[in-house]
Amino acid sequence: MGTLIGLVFGIGLVLLADNWQPKPESPARPRAPRRIEALLERAGMPDVSPRTIVVAAMGAGLVAAVVAAGITGVAVVGLLAGIAAAWTPLALVRSRAVRRQREHAEAWPDAVDHLASAVRAGLSLPEALIQLGERGPEQLRRPFVQFGRDYGSTGRFAESLDLLKARLADPIGDRVVEALRIAREVGGGDLGRLLRSLSGFLRDDLRTRGELESRQSWTIGAARLAVAAPWLVLLMMSLQRELIARFATPSGVLLLVAGAAICLVAYRLMLRLGRLPTEQRILA
Repeated sequence: MGTLIGLVFGIGLVLLADNWQPKPESPARPRAPRRIEALLERAGMPDVSPRTIVVAAMGAGLVAAVVAAGITGVAVVGLLAGIAAAWTPLALVRSRAVRRQREHAEAWPDAVDHLASAVRAGLSLPEALIQLGERGPEQLRRPFVQFGRDYGSTGRFAESLDLLKARLADPIGDRVVEALRIAREVGGGDLGRLLRSLSGFLRDDLRTRGELESRQSWTIGAARLAVAAPWLVLLMMSLQRELIARFATPSGVLLLVAGAAICLVAYRLMLRLGRLPTEQRILA
C-alpha cells in the first residue's frame, strides 16, 4: 500500500514539473483576411484600404443624417437616412465585386481556349500566360500583363503564379492557376485536353446561370420596388412639415423603426431566397 502511494505521489510530482517547464510557443496562425479586405480584392480594388471604406461610410452617414434631420425636423428620419447612406459605400463595392466576377466568368472560357491553343502550339506555360496579357479577353488582360512583369523581373514561376492568383481573386482563376502549377512541377501531357474540358464546362455553367438570372431578374426588381415604395412616399411627405412632424411623436417613431426593420428583414430574405449559389475560393 505504501509503495502504491509513493508511486502515485511520484507521478504527480512529474506531472507538476512538466507543467512548470516552459513550453515552446506554438506557431502563430496566419490572420484570416477580413471581410472588407476580401470584398475589395473581389472588386479589383486591392489598393483601397478598409479604413477608407469605413471613413467614407461614416462621412456619408453623418452628412445624410444632418441633411435629412434639417429638412424634416424629425431626428429618427435623419437617423434612418444616415444608416442607409452609411451602407451605400459598402453596397457599391459589393456591386462592383459582383459585376467584376460576372465579367470574369464570361471571359474565362475564351481565356482558357487561348491557353489551350498556346500549349498545343508548343509555347511554354509562362509564354502562354504572358500572351494572354496581349491577346486574351480584355477583362483579364491586366492581371496577366502584371504576371509577365513579375516573371520577367524575378524568373520565379511559382511566386508569379501566387501573385497572379491574388490579383485575379476568382475561383475559376484559382483552378486554372493550380492546374498550370501542377503541370509545371510534375509534368502534364494532358494539360491541353484538361483546359478544353474546363472551357466547355465553363460555357455550360455560364449558359445555365444566364437563363436562371434572366428568369429571376424581374422578381428581384419587383421586390426592390416594393421595398423602396414606402420610403419614396416618406421622402415626398418630408416636403410638408405639418405631415412629417407627425412622425416625431412616439407612435410615429415606433412606426418608422418597425417599418425599417420589416423592410430590412424582407429585403434580406428576398435576396437569400433568390440568390444563386456562388463558387467559393477553396484554392485561395
